[in-house]
Amino acid sequence: MDSLSLNTKLIEASEQGELAFVEKLLNEGASVDYKDAAGRTALMAATQNNQIAIAKRLIEAGSDVNTRDITQLSPFICSAANGFYEILRLMIAGGADLKSVNRFGGTALLPSSEKGYLKTVEVCIDAGVPVNHVNNLGWSALLEAVILGNGGRLYSDIIEALVHAGADVHLPDRDGLSSLQRAEENGQYKVVKILEQNFPENNEYVMQAKALANNDQYEEAISIINRALEVDTDNLDFIYYKGYFLQELKRYEEALQCYESAIYIDSANLEFYFYTANCLRLWKKPEEALQEYDKACKLAPNETFYRYHKSNYLRELGRHEEAVVEMNKLLAIQPNRYDFSFHKANSLRSLGKHNEAIEAIENAIKNDPSNPLYHSHKKQSLELLG
Repeated sequence: MDSLSLNTKLIEASEQGELAFVEKLLNEGASVDYKDAAGRTALMAATQNNQIAIAKRLIEAGSDVNTRDITQLSPFICSAANGFYEILRLMIAGGADLKSVNRFGGTALLPSSEKGYLKTVEVCIDAGVPVNHVNNLGWSALLEAVILGNGGRLYSDIIEALVHAGADVHLPDRDGLSSLQRAEENGQYKVVKILEQNFPENNEYVMQAKALANNDQYEEAISIINRALEVDTDNLDFIYYKGYFLQELKRYEEALQCYESAIYIDSANLEFYFYTANCLRLWKKPEEALQEYDKACKLAPNETFYRYHKSNYLRELGRHEEAVVEMNKLLAIQPNRYDFSFHKANSLRSLGKHNEAIEAIENAIKNDPSNPLYHSHKKQSLELLG
């Protein structure tokens, strides 16, 4: 087998989780530094599919955790952006550049805060990823968790972790508004208390369980919550944490049952649709996950949170036509959101629709005229048009 075949097969085997074949290919001389047409190394392919054992082997073989694909994404930041905290730990131990950023100027901490990956946020904080770094959209991790979160149980825990780590609650975004002001504006009253350092008093069972979970002792944490549920079977906090701990153990079916039981108890509480969708995403059931987002969007058509995260997931799946449809609906609700226009432009560019991408980015420029990111994006689209 020639070197090119060895290298391409290494990427394929890494993506598909074939550890024994990966080992064989490495022994035969396959290069861990080889990149495919998308600029992906075998480590990036393994990371994108959460192939933990293979990622570990490739790092041991000398794969660079900081090398970038054609979108300027590294395996290190990719692991954080997808909530793959086990691989993230391997990346950090393998020499990750903790200050490195993605093409939007965000460190590993920002996408994990935006998407609701609590454990990933905690790993980044513990490793020393800068907590107050601001990306090219003008947001810190804290601002992203407030602006793109919903103030529910999961995002409250993320925000509390960031505040304890020294996140600046008064740091302004490009509109001059701080995380505290954004939380007040969005009616996230529990978050406001956290940002004011007035941390809510958790139930004793929850406090014990969370302390165990912080040390990855999820089975023990579930035992604590099970005792709590014997006392109060319909307590949504207890049900949420049991579901979350089960999810971290990759017991997705049981986690999903927990979240669904919460919806049954309180059908008006849309928060749990985000948890069911996220659980299904991690379980690699995209169609079912999208259906959960749709349920929440149908129940709250003018609420942007669920539709935004649906569009985000569609972009991850490479389904940019559908993502554009969702961004159009979001812009119909909030036409001045420059971040919505920017994401729409990125999807249009991915589809090769450069004239429409320019039109979308011009809307972002109109609403945030001094941001060089948007002008750079427009320039690149013009160059692609020749």
